[in-house]
Amino acid sequence: MEQCAPRRDWWQEESALRRVVGDLVAAELALARPGRALPALPWPEETDLAADLGADSLDLMGAATALGDLLQFGQAGMQDALLGRPRLADWVGAARASLAGFDAQLVFRTSGSSGMPKRCTHSLAVLWREVDELARVLLGRRRVLGAVPAHHIYGFLFTVLLPQAGAGALPVLDLRGMSPVALAGLVQPGDLVVAHPDYWRQVAALGLAFPADVTGVSSTAPCPDDVAQALHAAGLRLVQVYGSSETAGVGWREAAGEPYRLLPYWRAGDAGTLERAGEGGASERFALQDRLDWRDGLHFLPAGRIDQAVQVGGTNVFPVYVAQVLGMHPEVAQCQVRLMRPDEGTRLKAFVVPQNPNVDIPALRSILIEWIVARLTSVERPAAFSFGPVLPCQPSGKLTDWIIDAWD
Repeated sequence: MEQCAPRRDWWQEESALRRVVGDLVAAELALARPGRALPALPWPEETDLAADLGADSLDLMGAATALGDLLQFGQAGMQDALLGRPRLADWVGAARASLAGFDAQLVFRTSGSSGMPKRCTHSLAVLWREVDELARVLLGRRRVLGAVPAHHIYGFLFTVLLPQAGAGALPVLDLRGMSPVALAGLVQPGDLVVAHPDYWRQVAALGLAFPADVTGVSSTAPCPDDVAQALHAAGLRLVQVYGSSETAGVGWREAAGEPYRLLPYWRAGDAGTLERAGEGGASERFALQDRLDWRDGLHFLPAGRIDQAVQVGGTNVFPVYVAQVLGMHPEVAQCQVRLMRPDEGTRLKAFVVPQNPNVDIPALRSILIEWIVARLTSVERPAAFSFGPVLPCQPSGKLTDWIIDAWD
């Protein structure tokens, strides 16, 4: 990846546009009916979303609304471009036509697990500014291997825009349909591997040895220091990027545990905010989703979520929301949901106090699994259930953690 004038019409790269549209439609169909089995991406363009994937009119309306919002169909006067057109090729064509009329901004959505998804509007010029800065950090890349969806802001920046930041578009290989074990046979010198901490944790556990000149990128949450150190020992240069759907990228670091360095157009604001400098000296202010420990005016460390989200499979999920969904079942008196301890796994776990103390626990577990499959996405579903007469508490009465094997 050389420092050349970027290609600004990102959507003219056909494979990039197909990935954005396909990833968004797949995510919306999965969200509309949790538990629905969908074929692995990428889908052939001739895929009929109704006939081949079983999408009904409400499913199609929801996916069309989300795509139109992401790419701002309304700004191009194409609000109804997808009505009555169930083929994926038609959706890609409509996206291309809309972007030809207006491509100056995109609207990314945060997770809706704590309520309605939040719309985060970004100008394309601001996104390119970040890509230009990060391209300097990631010089010399010849391929991009991505384990993240292209319609989320992290995936869009690193698997759609960044590959086009040089004289010609870099090839992009999708890793999501492959086990991390496959990375050993795929990665080559000059590659950029774009993933999230859970993916990197699995790669580190495999003990892979990386060839020379391979760079990884991790975002969506801080990568655990032991994982980053193991990857470094295996020969990988790992660049960690701090940001959010609301802000896009804010800062980056290379060494495990060291502070993040702000990108040059960001600065610390007052009362838990960040400020991004704009053109002509104007600035935008953003409320932080995390507490930040500032080391100086340019360097910081994240010090915990403000909104209590946790990461599962690279996605923000909200244990309080999951507990509310479980608590709606008539057989549940109380419940608590937490992220598993490191020795237990990387998913959510639930502790349930049954309404009936004499209930058949294996039967209740099966009932609750059916309940969450119908109402929660795969990353939100607890992977382990524990049961007891009261929630685990400290002597003070404060809720506390529990060890899965001690209760199951």
